[in-house]
Amino acid sequence: MTPDYQRTLSVDAAPGTVFDALTTVAGLGAWWTRVTGSGDAGGELRFFFSHPDPCVMRVDEATRPSVVRWTVTSCDFLPDWVGTRPAFTLVPVDGTTELRFRHHGLTAQLDCIDMCTSGWNHFTESLRAYAESGVGMPSGSPADLARRG
Repeated sequence: MTPDYQRTLSVDAAPGTVFDALTTVAGLGAWWTRVTGSGDAGGELRFFFSHPDPCVMRVDEATRPSVVRWTVTSCDFLPDWVGTRPAFTLVPVDGTTELRFRHHGLTAQLDCIDMCTSGWNHFTESLRAYAESGVGMPSGSPADLARRG
């Protein structure tokens, strides 16, 4: 079995700060992309990229300040993502947060793996930057556009 995309980062911020970046519309928009909906458990988030229809995710869990789990329920421009499950685990470590990200189902078998790996590498760094400084590199920002070439 091919492993899921995973990444672990050290974030110089409290777990609650990172949790807020993952569960609030303002936080998500500051590091990833424009979003509407609710980041609370049982909620639904609609993420807007450069396509007319959003990527929709159900919030399966949002347990403050340690776990955020989503399931992709609709994503017309990335159909490989439907049914996959992004998950964030936040572990306090000596005044910082260890961010353990795993996108369950995002494997080398999917057509989007190269683009998605590049995207998650960029956006997890954007999440770290936002949690540490209040300024991320969301979709459409100069740093994101440079990454895409």
